[in-house]
Amino acid sequence: MAHVLSPPILTEQPSFPFSRPATPGLLGRRQVGFVGLGNIGYAMAKNLAQNGPNNISNMQPPQVWNRTISKSEKLVQQVGRDKASIAGSPEEIALECDIIIVNLANDDVSAPPTKKKIFVETSTIYPSLAGDLDKLLSSFPHTHLITCPVLGSTVVADKSQLTLIMSGDYPSKKEVANLLVPSVGRKVLDLGGDLEKALTYKLMANSMVLGTMEILAEALTFAEKSGIGSERVLDLVKDYFPAPSMINYAERMAHEKFDATTGFAIDGGIKDATHIRRLSAKHNCPMPAIDVAHQHLITARAIHLKKKNEGEEVVGSLDWSGIVAGTRAGAGLDGFDRNKDATVVEISEELSSS
Repeated sequence: MAHVLSPPILTEQPSFPFSRPATPGLLGRRQVGFVGLGNIGYAMAKNLAQNGPNNISNMQPPQVWNRTISKSEKLVQQVGRDKASIAGSPEEIALECDIIIVNLANDDVSAPPTKKKIFVETSTIYPSLAGDLDKLLSSFPHTHLITCPVLGSTVVADKSQLTLIMSGDYPSKKEVANLLVPSVGRKVLDLGGDLEKALTYKLMANSMVLGTMEILAEALTFAEKSGIGSERVLDLVKDYFPAPSMINYAERMAHEKFDATTGFAIDGGIKDATHIRRLSAKHNCPMPAIDVAHQHLITARAIHLKKKNEGEEVVGSLDWSGIVAGTRAGAGLDGFDRNKDATVVEISEELSSS
């Protein structure tokens, strides 16, 4: 018997738990807008613009908006001006679009609508904020909010292989799922009507990724201090833990590839860790690995900022795999450049016990 708090029959769900529309052409009449073109948001918008017309009859080119307009211009240039257009503001998207897909790096809120809308919150926001958004939007007739955070790296997003986690109004979820799969994602997990559930699930998933990164960072640091070397750890991961994400983060740490333009910025990692710790406190569920990872992320960011302020050559935006700088600093090593570390000198057991 399933636990009373568990989502019903989650493990029995098909990869697409909704029926396809009897009249597919109706979906193509709905104007779609994207607010926020970070690494994942950019890939989602690009793939919908490129792949959508192949899967949805008479699909209108999506509108896009980003704080840095160069990102919007790059996307339109990449897909073609006949497949996407740039909106002048998020308010314009809220006014003109029927389905508004939001993917922001923080917990910002986009403008309210004036006609029938579906707002799709794909950002990793704190779960209770969904209730606040729903109250705001529910004051407008025929307007619905669904939460739809996504699982997958930038590489996965670029290949339209994201997993979509959905909560909220069922007809709205069905319409959005038919819009995004297979053009943007490969699979949908439906977590019911409670808007907070999808966001909680996403933070739980991110806690597993972050916990794994913390263990990798500790192992790599230990290997360097003990004279084994990071390449041996990388070989171990490839042989015994060959999950793509583990290999990716182990390679980034071992080879000191900390540029976030092809990954996930450390600021986002700190935000997620903060949300996870707050949520674990709410549910009286200690997660000590996340507590330690949070400390190491902040340490790594502080070291990176110090080096940048001192004029050292560092990446502009630090990836959250830079968490290893926190474990390295704690072990007396240079955070980001192992070439600056002196040869490891082991303390004999006789000396350490005297």
